[in-house]
Amino acid sequence: MIAHLNGTLAAVEANSIVLDVGGVGYRAYVPLSVLTSLPEMGGKLLVHTTMVVREDDMTLYGFRTPEERQVFLMLMGVSGVGPKVALSMLGIMDAEELARAVSTGDVKALTRIPGVGPKLAQRVALELGEKLAEFLFGLRVSGVQAPAAGSASEALEDVVEALVNLGYSRADARRAADRAVTAAGSANADTGSLFRDALNLLTGAGKR
Repeated sequence: MIAHLNGTLAAVEANSIVLDVGGVGYRAYVPLSVLTSLPEMGGKLLVHTTMVVREDDMTLYGFRTPEERQVFLMLMGVSGVGPKVALSMLGIMDAEELARAVSTGDVKALTRIPGVGPKLAQRVALELGEKLAEFLFGLRVSGVQAPAAGSASEALEDVVEALVNLGYSRADARRAADRAVTAAGSANADTGSLFRDALNLLTGAGKR
């Protein structure tokens, strides 16, 4: 698989670009976020890519960041979301904004995107809500390691802030984080696990 292209911008069309890499021109279909941040023709450009293979067609898609590509691939896993719709979603919102809208079930925001109706927006939120909440948390608290024993309070504050960034009230976020920390114990205060447990409490996913 071609993971990225680093070359010279050779052509720009309505929804694609051509990069010259070592004398070979690669066409990649890109979201609006890439088209609006291109260098001058002949300038250097790096795009992170993925290839979508369908029957006898192989199409390359390019993105500004690995995170954009990751969200694109998640969207492609939802029934009814093809490459065109996924690119449109990432063109209207950046990866972080889109993750926030999906994880909080903001159907109204999602239906503002061309090609996304209420049913599709609800399906995306249902299927990707938790995954994109974790993705967003990873962006907010990048490189988090499991904290040492006795640092449960630090982990709790990280979880509270991440939940508030997802749109929950600080009071609800703190209650859920407190319950998650209490259940885990201070010796097991892994921030990622605490976040998932607290999010499950808020969404009701932990109720069985």
